[in-house]
Amino acid sequence: MTAMTSVAVLDYGMGNLHSVAKALEHVGAARVDVTNDPAVVRAADRVVLPGQGAMRDCMAEMKKHGVDAEVREALKGKPLLGICVGMQALLGHSEENDGVDGLGIYPGAVRFFGNGRIENGEKLKVPHMGWNEVWQTQAHPLWKDIPDGSRFYFVHSYYCAPDDPALSAGRSHYGLDFCCALARDNVFAVQFHPEKSSTAGLQLLKNFLNWNP
Repeated sequence: MTAMTSVAVLDYGMGNLHSVAKALEHVGAARVDVTNDPAVVRAADRVVLPGQGAMRDCMAEMKKHGVDAEVREALKGKPLLGICVGMQALLGHSEENDGVDGLGIYPGAVRFFGNGRIENGEKLKVPHMGWNEVWQTQAHPLWKDIPDGSRFYFVHSYYCAPDDPALSAGRSHYGLDFCCALARDNVFAVQFHPEKSSTAGLQLLKNFLNWNP
């Protein structure tokens, strides 16, 4: 049973915000606000930081709308879920757009897959787009009832490489093994899109609603 809970989906104009909101409602959130209003964010029980598109644009819009400050406020104790660029933004620096600083919550880099990777004799296409297996690298409440090796939906050209391997909660493989989920304290973040990932993705969102770190 899902706890009665309210969620603020941080709105800075980047990302498929309404499909994230609809998925959260579908799995039982009592209230979902797509917002950058500090009062609404602070009244919510949980916070989601989504994102897609270029890192430079995402970081500029976060700062423009004050979302960077809301993320830091949420870090003080609320469950926070980062999705796609919302995961990448938590690290210190990205190679995208000739180099962009992230929020620097955790030391680490966001690196380009590169255009020359070969696997099984075939050149890998970038972006990495489509379904891929996710292997759980640490036990976590957000993996509850999700079999190890479940497939999730990805769309990205850059991957997270946190300095501290203990941050990794999940890995996937696309020409190389890469961190596709990170977890620490009240933060969980994923490179894939749970809102587009069918049963496994909806289960992860449901687990987020029930998570009390």
